[in-house]
Amino acid sequence: MSEQQGTPDQLPAEKGQGGAGATYKLTIYEFENFRGRKAEFSGECKSAWEKTQKIGSIIVESGPWVGYERPGYAGEQFVLEKGEYPLWSSWTNWQNSFMLCSFRPLKVDSAEHKLHLFENAGFEGRKMEIFDDDVPSLWVYSFQDRVASVKAVNGTWVGYSYPGYRGRQYVFEHGDYKHWNDWGAAAPLIQSVRRVRDMQWHKRGCFIAPSPAPPNPNPNPNPKPKPNPTPAPNPKSQTQPQT
Repeated sequence: MSEQQGTPDQLPAEKGQGGAGATYKLTIYEFENFRGRKAEFSGECKSAWEKTQKIGSIIVESGPWVGYERPGYAGEQFVLEKGEYPLWSSWTNWQNSFMLCSFRPLKVDSAEHKLHLFENAGFEGRKMEIFDDDVPSLWVYSFQDRVASVKAVNGTWVGYSYPGYRGRQYVFEHGDYKHWNDWGAAAPLIQSVRRVRDMQWHKRGCFIAPSPAPPNPNPNPNPKPKPNPTPAPNPKSQTQPQT
């Protein structure tokens, strides 16, 4: 399809979304790198297929949002914070899914963040409390990967099935989650969690993964051995005296 000309389609925001005074704007594009038909949204979208059969790139001007793999807010979840997403791999690192068919604004109730994780369903078993911090690995804090129930006391959070904010994503808005099915998981597996930021309270407005340490710009592929100024004599190579 050719790029759509004129004013893009826009869906108004619904009441009750986000915090007080929160505004949302998200633009989807048919192809990668912000090409092709586009549509703008400021509220819920149960099926993006009404606008385009494919979403290749996204720009979030204000948010945050959560996208879903299937229409009707079903399937895998993808958190979309303020920024540009030129390729599908920029909003997920989970190779099993690249579809995005529905999305909605995330509810952000306060600038503070507080999360309680429980080992068993119904808020039983071992408990871990997280205050205003991101946790790239629960094991580092001596908490196992089994998370069967969650209480999101303040703020909005996203959990990941693997350490380092990798794998499937699970959104935790303010509220109680007595069972892992409540956040759309098939098993009680979470190994890292982080806060979802919002421009209303956080100027940065989005999460940026820490970049790995840069490689040595001048590596020496063939290091020369340092000579030994005083080598030890080899008794086998010494000249034997003549008789």
